This record gives sequence, structure tokens and C-alpha cells, in this order.
Amino acid sequence: MSKPLPTTVRTHFTALRMLLVMTVILGIAYPLLVTGISQAVFSDQANGSIVKTADGKEIGSSLLGQNYNLPKQNPEDENEQPRPDPKWFQPRPSANKYDGKVSGASNLGPNSEDLAKTIDERRQAVAAFDGVDPAGVPVDAVTASGSSLDPHISVAYAKEQVDRVAKERKLPVDAVNKLVEKYTEGRPLGFLGQEGVNVVLLNKALSEQK
Repeated sequence: MSKPLPTTVRTHFTALRMLLVMTVILGIAYPLLVTGISQAVFSDQANGSIVKTADGKEIGSSLLGQNYNLPKQNPEDENEQPRPDPKWFQPRPSANKYDGKVSGASNLGPNSEDLAKTIDERRQAVAAFDGVDPAGVPVDAVTASGSSLDPHISVAYAKEQVDRVAKERKLPVDAVNKLVEKYTEGRPLGFLGQEGVNVVLLNKALSEQK
């Protein structure tokens, strides 16, 4: 008759078996189940909400904002400041230059003199760029979102840019206004926050205008 294993050994074997069982359930079966459901029901969202052109070229994600700047005059100059391209609707400022690997604001508070100076400089720049009165520049045109990756701007900021975009692209103002209206999204759940315009989707549609 074989001698029973010591209690300590039996306890370790039990723990090992439980580890293997839970690894199969939670580490393999559950992820496969969730992945399968997400691919079947929410395929677009599960794959990053990728935005593509008519010919299938990937140009970004509808969940992440991006810059729409002119090419550098001197590509080798790392200190050259980016220049917004007037042919595109511009996003709100970003504390991380819309780097998808980094999310977060500047951490400057409302009493920061540096922040106040930056906002004033942005207001003057946006007003000059869009040809409007600085006093009428919307707040989101001069401040970053909490993540610095938000692809949305306010309806007011989108409408402020309509005349510039229409002029640069030689498009009717009414046609550009209709695009803004088409890509205006309602409040989340119908009552949270404010209406917004997804700049990535709006600019994609703009690029397809003839």
C-alpha cells in the first residue's frame, strides 16, 4: 500500500490544478469568447474604428484626433513650428500633439499664468487664421481636451472654420455647412455633454468633395 502524500504536497498539487483550470477558463476560453462576440457584433469598434478612404486607404481612427498641418518647409529642422493647413478643419489643441501613445492634459491649472498666456496666444492665432473676432473664438479652439486625443470639436468651432475651408477649396459655403451639419453628433445618451463634430470624419468627407 502506497504511503499518502504529505498534506503540504497535496495542497500544492491542488493549487496547481486550480491554476491550470483558471488559466484555461480566464486566459483562453473567456478572451476567445469575448473576442468572438466583439468581432461578430461590434466589428468596427473592436478593430479600432478605422477610417478609410473610398479606395481603402487607412487615414486614421474616428476615436482619435489628429493634426492637419502643412508639410515642413525644412524637414530636417526639428524646431520648426507646425503650420495648420487652411484647407482642412482644424482640431482643438493637444498637449501631446495627438500622439496616440500618450494620453493626458498639460496639468496646468486655471490660475497658471503660463496657461493664460498660451490661451491668449492661441486665441489671437485662431482668430487671425479664421478671420474672426478674437472675442468670438470658442473655448475648445484654444484649450485641449482631458486626453488630448479627442477627435471632436464644438459645433461653434466647426462653423467658425466653414468660410475659410470653403474659400481655400473653392467650394460653396452652403455645401461645407451641410457637411458640418451631417457630421454633427448629438449628446451622448441624449443628455450628457454637448453636441460635437468629429473632425476626422468631417475632413474625410471634405476630401471626397468634387
